[in-house]
Amino acid sequence: MTTAFTAPGRFFRGNLHTHSTLSDGRLPPGEVCRRYRAQGYDFIALTDHFVGLYGYPVADTTGFRGDGFTTILGAELHSGAMSNGEIWHVLAVGLPADFAVADAPDFAPVAGQESGPEIARRAREAGAFVAVAHPQWGGLAFEDAMSIEAAHAVEIYNHGCAVEAARGDGWHMADLMLSAGRRVTAIATDDAHFASPDAFGGWVMVKAGENAPEALLAALKAGQFYASQGPELRNVCVEDGEIVVESSAVERVIVQGHASAAICEAGQSLTRVRMSLAKFAESPWVRVTVLDSAGGAAWSNPIWQD
Repeated sequence: MTTAFTAPGRFFRGNLHTHSTLSDGRLPPGEVCRRYRAQGYDFIALTDHFVGLYGYPVADTTGFRGDGFTTILGAELHSGAMSNGEIWHVLAVGLPADFAVADAPDFAPVAGQESGPEIARRAREAGAFVAVAHPQWGGLAFEDAMSIEAAHAVEIYNHGCAVEAARGDGWHMADLMLSAGRRVTAIATDDAHFASPDAFGGWVMVKAGENAPEALLAALKAGQFYASQGPELRNVCVEDGEIVVESSAVERVIVQGHASAAICEAGQSLTRVRMSLAKFAESPWVRVTVLDSAGGAAWSNPIWQD
């Protein structure tokens, strides 16, 4: 199986969820791109709110590409009511510029409009990488998350939601979906609006042959990436009933699986750890979290044990 660590190419750092003055962000698109580029990012997706209030924007960021920096077109889609009565938020990266508008005048559900699963499916059919956005922040129910059959991924860390609402986690939902058999991957994002310190806190490291929208999008869909707040993952592999994790210097390496299954190796400046997977014999999947001395985490995508 090809993973982020066996695929050819190199890692590119990117943010997949950001807003500008085209919707409710504080900075114009060009300034958003400039700041991410200045922070050392290789790419971003500007994902403004796709509602009538803002003219259904799919931001044209093509003019901000160049000199080692690129962009992927996208949007945060809204349509239909979740089970808690609030409107859906679906992240779609890689949308065509002419993606057909929804009947979503603003952030209130409207009778007869597309459901969340329907607009997510339409985005995937149009070529987008689709993710369940900020499940903890939105109070997403498990049944709602499972209904987004078009989802490639779950937003397992949303920096803006962590900073402004202390609700940035998505792993609980992702773990439940994995144990129900859904082969979703895991993205960390900013959801930056630049009205608070909500930028540069969570990103993906995507392994691709070139820093080009098509190559990055293909790698995202193939799961050839990991998510991070700072630490680097350099290799995660399973061999002979053990998992091997190589990383930048960290203090804890944790392996998680179905239900309560978890093991932890702790120490100073750990860069290579090998642990038995015997505890995970009944778990169809495992994943890895590393934590450094500054409290930053990096997360692997799930590894399916079949």
